This record gives sequence, C-alpha cells and structure tokens, in this order.
Amino acid sequence: MKLNFFKYIVVAATFLVATNSFSQSTREALEKKRMELQNEIRRISDLRSNNKKKEKSILNEVQDLNQQIKSTENLIQVTNRQASLLTKEMNENEAKIAKFRKELEELKADYAVMIKKSYRSKSQQSRIMFLLSSESFLQAYKRLEYLKQYTEYRKQQGEQIKTRTVDLQRLNTRLSNQKEEKDKLIAENRKTRARLEENKKAQQELMKTITAKEGQFASQIKKAQQEIDEIERKIDAMIKASIAETNKKSGSAKRDVFELSPEAKALAKDFASNKGKLPWPVKAGTISMKFGKQPHPVVRNISINNSGINIDTDKGGKARAVFEGTVSEVQILKGANKAVMLRHGDYITIYDNLESVAVRKGDYVSTGQELGVVATSKSTGKTTLHFLIFQNTNKYNPESWIINR
Repeated sequence: MKLNFFKYIVVAATFLVATNSFSQSTREALEKKRMELQNEIRRISDLRSNNKKKEKSILNEVQDLNQQIKSTENLIQVTNRQASLLTKEMNENEAKIAKFRKELEELKADYAVMIKKSYRSKSQQSRIMFLLSSESFLQAYKRLEYLKQYTEYRKQQGEQIKTRTVDLQRLNTRLSNQKEEKDKLIAENRKTRARLEENKKAQQELMKTITAKEGQFASQIKKAQQEIDEIERKIDAMIKASIAETNKKSGSAKRDVFELSPEAKALAKDFASNKGKLPWPVKAGTISMKFGKQPHPVVRNISINNSGINIDTDKGGKARAVFEGTVSEVQILKGANKAVMLRHGDYITIYDNLESVAVRKGDYVSTGQELGVVATSKSTGKTTLHFLIFQNTNKYNPESWIINR
C-alpha cells in the first residue's frame, strides 16, 4: 500500500514538472515574441518621426504606418495569448492550492492521531518492556524493526507536512505574481489598443491624399519597380558569371548549373536539409516586402515583384551568413550598394544593399558570421537588407527557408 502511494507521488511529481516545463517554454516563447514586436514598433515609430521632420514621401509614410498597424495588431494578439495562458495557469494553481490545503489538513490530522497513539503506547508500556516481553529473539528483533519503522514513518509524516506547507506558500506567491503580471499585460493592451486606433485614423487621412493623386503615385511605384528589376538582372548576371567561372576551373562548359565535387554535394545536401531552420540574415528585423509578384502595400491595383525578401533592420545592423559556405562574389551593384554572394554547394545566398563588407572573395565563412553593415537609405531612412536564395539559377522564397519568428 505504502509502495503504491509513493509511486503515485513520483508519477504526480513527474507530470507536474513536465506540465510546468511546457508552460514555461510557451510563456518564454510568447514573451520573446512580445519583445520582438515591441522593438519592431519602436523602430518603425522612430523612423516615422524622423521622416516627418524631413517631409519624406507619403507613400513611404503610409507603408511604415501600415507596417506599424500590423505589428501592433500582432502585439495585441500575443499579449492576449499571454494573458490567457496566465489565466489558465492561475486556475490550475488555485486548484493545486485547494488540493494541497486538503492534503495538509489530512496529514496534520493523521499526524495528530499518530502522536496521540504513540503517547498512549508510552504510558502503558515502555519500549524496553515491549522488547523484553518478547517470547523469542526473532520476535524481539521484529518488534525492534517495527519500532524503527514506526519512528521513521512519523518522521516522514512530519517531513511531508513541512514539504506541503512550503509548496503551498510557493504556490500562493506564484499566484500573486501571476495576478500582478496579468494586470500589467491588460493595462499594456489598453494603451496598445489606443495607439492602434490613433494610427488607423492617421492611415485613413493619408489614404485620402493617395486616392486623390493615385496616378502620380502609380508612376512613382512603376519607376521604383524598374530600378528593382534592373538590380535583379544584375544579380542574375552575377550568378551566371560565377557558375561559368567555377565550372571553367573544373573543365566544364555548363553555364547554368554548378559542377559539384563530392564535398560540395554534401554541403548542398546539408543546406537543403536545413530548410525552415536557417537563422535570419540579421539579428533583428521585419520582412517589409515578400517574395514574388504581389499587390503594392499601398496602391493595391499595381503589382510589384521581388526575387527575394526585404528585411528592415536597425540602423547599423549587420548582415550574417545563414549557413556556412564560400564567398564567391563581392560586387558593387549600382543602385543597391554592395552585394555578397555565398555558395553552399549548388545553393546560393545573396546579401544585397550593404554599406560596407567584412569578407573577401574566396573566404570560407561559418554560420552566423558577419558579412557587412546594411545600408540606410537617405530617401526613406530605412535600413533594409535585400536577401535572396537560389539553387543554381532557380529562385526560392527565402521566407520558407529561415526560422519562423
């Protein structure tokens, strides 16, 4: 009976630890996401403030505002999830407190009965007489063992009472802290919702201006897209030239596909197996333009195209290698500052729009190694990395390859 009781305690404790670990990891992930969104909103807010002083383009202002609204809505969702998780944990802790109180009362009552019986036993017959009255040595030995076990059991009961009392105190403290944390999150959400409403009103006013001059803004967008297309043609040419140069050294005339050594094949396989798990090419950032053909974020009836993704980061942010590989090209692209091309077997990652570069052609770099400083645009004030992934000359959506934040 005692063995089953202790088995129950062990199983219950194991389950409790596993449940707490899961809640803790979920809570930490949500808090990390909340901090990232707060930093993202702060970065956009600072950018908008600076741009207002410089009277920058209304299109850029609306894009920044749209991004800030989206990030704020995401922040509200994350904060709501945190509050819901805290509510669930608080309910669980309140149930545990009630259970522990009941167990503590039962343990104390059981202990009181045991002490009372022990006292009566002592008054009726001493321990020595109890042993001396044994009919045989074996019986005396068994009685001695019984007395030891009884004493040990009393000790265990006393320890259990202490443990349950401490557990109860800890749970009460944790519950109090959780209530305080939840109140803070709710108060923060109220302020965030108020800012969201202000931003939406500002968005509506700016959109009236854009709607009134849609033709003028459409021309600006088309001109910007032409510049992007020109940069990406240069990137395509850079890749083909790199393939041709590499293959020439190995005696191959192929211009669209890398000739791979056994080591390069192994590296390419390793790169491919990490799809969806690659680190971001900047420490902190927000995807401001996705991959492929898409409606313009402000003037929706105009389509824009991107061969990679654009990631807005902090001013002075560093570009980092998402995987180990060789620097196959470092070039200055007119209209896009500097670009670093890394080769991972027949896979290629490109880090475009760098103000300065910290590597040279032929260098072997490790995952996470800094490649250069991302440039800040004088016209928009944004610090944006243009990040691309290819296999030979085939474009891939980088968002599918990097870790989902």
